Amino acid sequence: MGQPSPAEAVERRILIIRGHKVMIDRDLAELYGVPTWRLNEQVKRNIRRFPEGFMFRLNRRETLEVIAKCDHLQTLKFSRQMPLAFTEHGIAMLSSVLRSERAIRINVRPKIPSPLSDFGRKILVLNSSCRPRPPSVPRKGAKGPWPRE
Repeated sequence: MGQPSPAEAVERRILIIRGHKVMIDRDLAELYGVPTWRLNEQVKRNIRRFPEGFMFRLNRRETLEVIAKCDHLQTLKFSRQMPLAFTEHGIAMLSSVLRSERAIRINVRPKIPSPLSDFGRKILVLNSSCRPRPPSVPRKGAKGPWPRE
């Protein structure tokens, strides 16, 4: 079999950690075409753009689990810092703070977050409380002939 498509390559690097679908900083740096230290530097400089739901740092146990599952991350074993894990929103934000040519192209036409967002769409469809209102139901504050709530 030949090389995997870019979408398959991205999907293989998506991990489930703490109940979230995430990608590790080292994999994202490779996909964006920047060194990992540069990616982490930009995150530190723009930390206000990455709230708790966008990324988190793995603890030692989680890092060892990731190393055991992913052969390409074996060098993390010798890293002084624990890796960062980015959720779909964090990945999208990364493409806006990095200045590499590839990151700019991805920001204009996002391909990396798509496998993560497909999962989110499936969850929304299954969860009836998250479904949007039908168009016939007026929204609060909307102007119209119906009585106000």
